[in-house]
Amino acid sequence: MNDFTHPLLSWTPEAAVLDCDGTLVDSERHWHEARIATLGTLGLRPSPGFAARALGLHYADCGRLMAEEAGKPELTEELTAELLRRFTALAAADPVLMPGAGAFVRALAERMPLAVASNCPREVVETSLGRAGLLGHFRHVVVPDAEVRAKPEPDVYRKGAELLGVDPDRALAVEDTLTGVEAARAAGLRVLGVGPRPAEAERAHLWVPALDAPVLLAWVRAHVTGDQESRS
Repeated sequence: MNDFTHPLLSWTPEAAVLDCDGTLVDSERHWHEARIATLGTLGLRPSPGFAARALGLHYADCGRLMAEEAGKPELTEELTAELLRRFTALAAADPVLMPGAGAFVRALAERMPLAVASNCPREVVETSLGRAGLLGHFRHVVVPDAEVRAKPEPDVYRKGAELLGVDPDRALAVEDTLTGVEAARAAGLRVLGVGPRPAEAERAHLWVPALDAPVLLAWVRAHVTGDQESRS
Protein backbone atom coordinates (compact mmCIF):
# COMPACT_ATOMS: atom_id res chain seq x y z
CA MET A 1 0.00 0.00 0.00
CA ASN A 2 1.30 3.44 -0.89
CA ASP A 3 0.62 6.38 1.40
CA PHE A 4 -0.52 9.50 -0.45
CA THR A 5 -1.64 11.31 2.70
CA HIS A 6 1.18 13.85 2.45
CA PRO A 7 -0.42 17.09 1.20
CA LEU A 8 1.77 17.27 -1.90
CA LEU A 9 1.19 13.62 -2.81
CA SER A 10 -2.57 13.90 -2.38
CA TRP A 11 -2.62 16.72 -4.95
CA THR A 12 -2.52 16.53 -8.75
CA PRO A 13 -0.87 19.52 -10.44
CA GLU A 14 -2.09 20.88 -13.76
CA ALA A 15 1.45 21.61 -14.96
CA ALA A 16 5.04 21.28 -13.81
CA VAL A 17 8.02 23.61 -14.05
CA LEU A 18 11.35 21.88 -13.45
CA ASP A 19 14.85 23.10 -12.76
CA CYS A 20 17.56 21.59 -14.95
CA ASP A 21 21.00 21.78 -13.28
CA GLY A 22 21.29 19.25 -10.47
CA THR A 23 17.61 18.32 -10.77
CA LEU A 24 17.43 16.70 -14.20
CA VAL A 25 21.04 16.84 -15.34
CA ASP A 26 24.06 16.06 -13.15
CA SER A 27 25.85 19.29 -13.94
CA GLU A 28 27.17 20.39 -10.54
CA ARG A 29 30.33 18.38 -11.12
CA HIS A 30 30.84 20.33 -14.36
CA TRP A 31 30.32 23.64 -12.53
CA HIS A 32 32.81 22.49 -9.89
CA GLU A 33 35.41 21.60 -12.51
CA ALA A 34 34.78 24.86 -14.36
CA ARG A 35 35.14 26.95 -11.19
CA ILE A 36 38.42 25.27 -10.24
CA ALA A 37 39.82 25.69 -13.76
CA THR A 38 38.68 29.31 -13.97
CA LEU A 39 40.23 30.25 -10.64
CA GLY A 40 43.31 28.33 -11.72
CA THR A 41 43.88 30.93 -14.42
CA LEU A 42 44.71 33.27 -11.50
CA GLY A 43 46.73 30.64 -9.67
CA LEU A 44 43.93 30.28 -7.08
CA ARG A 45 41.79 27.51 -5.63
CA PRO A 46 38.23 27.85 -4.27
CA SER A 47 38.11 28.91 -0.62
CA PRO A 48 36.53 26.52 1.93
CA GLY A 49 32.76 26.36 1.55
CA PHE A 50 32.78 28.08 -1.84
CA ALA A 51 30.85 25.27 -3.57
CA ALA A 52 28.00 25.60 -1.06
CA ARG A 53 27.92 29.38 -1.46
CA ALA A 54 27.85 29.07 -5.25
CA LEU A 55 25.17 26.37 -5.39
CA GLY A 56 22.13 27.52 -7.34
CA LEU A 57 23.57 30.92 -8.26
CA HIS A 58 23.24 32.37 -11.73
CA TYR A 59 26.60 32.02 -13.45
CA ALA A 60 27.05 35.82 -13.50
CA ASP A 61 26.55 35.96 -9.73
CA CYS A 62 28.97 33.06 -9.36
CA GLY A 63 31.57 34.89 -11.45
CA ARG A 64 31.11 37.96 -9.28
CA LEU A 65 31.50 35.86 -6.13
CA MET A 66 34.68 34.28 -7.50
CA ALA A 67 36.16 37.67 -8.29
CA GLU A 68 35.26 39.10 -4.89
CA GLU A 69 36.66 36.13 -2.96
CA ALA A 70 39.83 36.23 -5.05
CA GLY A 71 40.22 39.89 -4.10
CA LYS A 72 40.02 40.90 -7.76
CA PRO A 73 36.57 42.45 -8.32
CA GLU A 74 37.88 44.17 -11.45
CA LEU A 75 38.07 40.72 -13.11
CA THR A 76 34.38 39.90 -12.61
CA GLU A 77 33.48 40.09 -16.30
CA GLU A 78 36.53 38.11 -17.40
CA LEU A 79 36.01 35.36 -14.81
CA THR A 80 32.30 35.12 -15.59
CA ALA A 81 32.96 34.66 -19.30
CA GLU A 82 35.67 32.07 -18.66
CA LEU A 83 33.46 30.17 -16.19
CA LEU A 84 30.62 29.99 -18.70
CA ARG A 85 32.94 28.96 -21.54
CA ARG A 86 34.46 26.11 -19.56
CA PHE A 87 31.13 24.91 -18.16
CA THR A 88 29.40 24.97 -21.55
CA ALA A 89 32.13 22.81 -23.08
CA LEU A 90 31.99 20.29 -20.23
CA ALA A 91 28.16 20.11 -20.16
CA ALA A 92 27.87 19.68 -23.92
CA ALA A 93 30.48 16.93 -24.00
CA ASP A 94 29.10 14.84 -21.15
CA PRO A 95 25.44 15.36 -20.15
CA VAL A 96 24.40 12.86 -17.49
CA LEU A 97 20.84 12.54 -16.20
CA MET A 98 20.15 12.47 -12.48
CA PRO A 99 18.73 9.15 -11.17
CA GLY A 100 15.10 8.73 -12.21
CA ALA A 101 14.97 11.98 -14.18
CA GLY A 102 14.16 10.41 -17.53
CA ALA A 103 11.28 8.27 -16.28
CA PHE A 104 9.92 11.10 -14.14
CA VAL A 105 9.87 13.62 -17.00
CA ARG A 106 8.34 11.19 -19.47
CA ALA A 107 5.63 10.18 -17.01
CA LEU A 108 4.70 13.77 -16.17
CA ALA A 109 4.68 14.76 -19.83
CA GLU A 110 1.99 12.15 -20.53
CA ARG A 111 -0.40 13.95 -18.19
CA MET A 112 0.48 17.65 -18.07
CA PRO A 113 2.44 20.38 -19.86
CA LEU A 114 6.02 20.91 -18.72
CA ALA A 115 8.49 23.78 -18.73
CA VAL A 116 12.09 24.21 -17.63
CA ALA A 117 13.09 27.11 -15.37
CA SER A 118 16.87 27.45 -15.20
CA ASN A 119 19.54 29.99 -14.30
CA CYS A 120 21.74 28.58 -17.08
CA PRO A 121 21.93 30.09 -20.58
CA ARG A 122 19.33 28.72 -22.98
CA GLU A 123 21.89 27.02 -25.21
CA VAL A 124 23.30 25.07 -22.25
CA VAL A 125 19.87 23.88 -21.13
CA GLU A 126 18.72 22.93 -24.61
CA THR A 127 21.97 21.18 -25.47
CA SER A 128 22.04 19.18 -22.22
CA LEU A 129 18.39 18.11 -22.38
CA GLY A 130 18.55 17.53 -26.12
CA ARG A 131 21.53 15.20 -25.90
CA ALA A 132 19.84 13.41 -22.99
CA GLY A 133 16.68 12.89 -25.09
CA LEU A 134 14.37 14.97 -22.87
CA LEU A 135 14.09 18.37 -24.54
CA GLY A 136 11.09 17.36 -26.64
CA HIS A 137 9.02 16.74 -23.50
CA PHE A 138 9.12 20.43 -22.54
CA ARG A 139 6.89 23.04 -24.15
CA HIS A 140 8.98 25.96 -22.92
CA VAL A 141 12.47 26.71 -21.64
CA VAL A 142 12.62 29.79 -19.41
CA VAL A 143 15.98 31.38 -18.57
CA PRO A 144 16.98 34.82 -17.28
CA ASP A 145 17.02 37.68 -19.77
CA ALA A 146 16.52 41.43 -19.81
CA GLU A 147 12.98 41.06 -18.45
CA VAL A 148 13.22 37.83 -16.45
CA ARG A 149 15.41 37.90 -13.34
CA ALA A 150 17.46 34.91 -12.20
CA LYS A 151 16.68 32.80 -9.14
CA PRO A 152 16.29 33.47 -6.22
CA GLU A 153 13.87 35.98 -7.78
CA PRO A 154 10.57 34.28 -8.72
CA ASP A 155 10.52 35.38 -12.37
CA VAL A 156 11.54 32.15 -14.14
CA TYR A 157 8.93 30.11 -12.26
CA ARG A 158 6.20 32.72 -12.63
CA LYS A 159 6.93 32.95 -16.36
CA GLY A 160 6.98 29.17 -16.71
CA ALA A 161 3.51 28.82 -15.20
CA GLU A 162 2.24 31.70 -17.34
CA LEU A 163 3.54 30.15 -20.56
CA LEU A 164 1.92 26.84 -19.62
CA GLY A 165 -1.40 28.61 -19.09
CA VAL A 166 -1.93 27.72 -15.42
CA ASP A 167 -2.15 29.67 -12.19
CA PRO A 168 1.07 29.28 -10.17
CA ASP A 169 -0.73 27.55 -7.30
CA ARG A 170 -1.83 24.80 -9.72
CA ALA A 171 1.75 24.09 -10.84
CA LEU A 172 4.45 21.89 -9.34
CA ALA A 173 8.05 23.10 -9.16
CA VAL A 174 10.91 20.59 -8.90
CA GLU A 175 14.17 21.88 -7.44
CA ASP A 176 17.45 20.70 -5.91
CA THR A 177 18.64 23.92 -4.23
CA LEU A 178 17.23 26.21 -1.57
CA THR A 179 17.84 29.12 -3.94
CA GLY A 180 15.47 27.52 -6.43
CA VAL A 181 12.99 26.49 -3.75
CA GLU A 182 12.74 30.10 -2.56
CA ALA A 183 12.24 31.30 -6.14
CA ALA A 184 9.44 28.80 -6.78
CA ARG A 185 7.69 29.50 -3.49
CA ALA A 186 7.86 33.24 -4.09
CA ALA A 187 6.20 32.64 -7.47
CA GLY A 188 3.38 30.73 -5.76
CA LEU A 189 4.18 27.18 -6.90
CA ARG A 190 4.21 24.11 -4.70
CA VAL A 191 7.72 22.70 -4.51
CA LEU A 192 9.16 19.21 -4.61
CA GLY A 193 12.77 19.26 -3.40
CA VAL A 194 15.11 16.53 -4.61
CA GLY A 195 18.63 15.43 -3.74
CA PRO A 196 20.70 15.50 -0.54
CA ARG A 197 18.50 16.90 2.20
CA PRO A 198 19.62 20.39 3.32
CA ALA A 199 19.14 21.81 6.79
CA GLU A 200 16.22 23.94 5.59
CA ALA A 201 14.50 21.23 3.56
CA GLU A 202 11.17 22.16 5.16
CA ARG A 203 11.09 25.18 2.85
CA ALA A 204 9.99 22.74 0.14
CA HIS A 205 6.55 21.15 0.46
CA LEU A 206 8.19 17.72 0.21
CA TRP A 207 11.82 16.62 -0.07
CA VAL A 208 12.89 13.29 -1.60
CA PRO A 209 16.43 11.91 -2.03
CA ALA A 210 16.08 11.36 -5.79
CA LEU A 211 13.51 11.36 -8.57
CA ASP A 212 13.48 7.56 -8.45
CA ALA A 213 12.40 7.54 -4.77
CA PRO A 214 9.77 4.76 -4.39
CA VAL A 215 7.08 7.03 -2.92
CA LEU A 216 7.54 9.51 -5.75
CA LEU A 217 7.41 6.85 -8.44
CA ALA A 218 4.23 5.46 -6.89
CA TRP A 219 2.68 8.93 -6.93
CA VAL A 220 3.64 9.40 -10.58
CA ARG A 221 2.09 6.04 -11.53
CA ALA A 222 -1.10 6.80 -9.65
CA HIS A 223 -1.57 10.35 -10.86
CA VAL A 224 -0.07 10.17 -14.32
CA THR A 225 -1.02 6.76 -15.70
CA GLY A 226 -4.08 6.15 -13.54
CA ASP A 227 -2.69 2.87 -12.18
CA GLN A 228 -5.36 1.94 -9.66
CA GLU A 229 -3.28 -0.88 -8.19
CA SER A 230 -0.83 1.67 -6.81
CA ARG A 231 -3.70 3.22 -4.83
CA SER A 232 -4.65 -0.03 -3.07
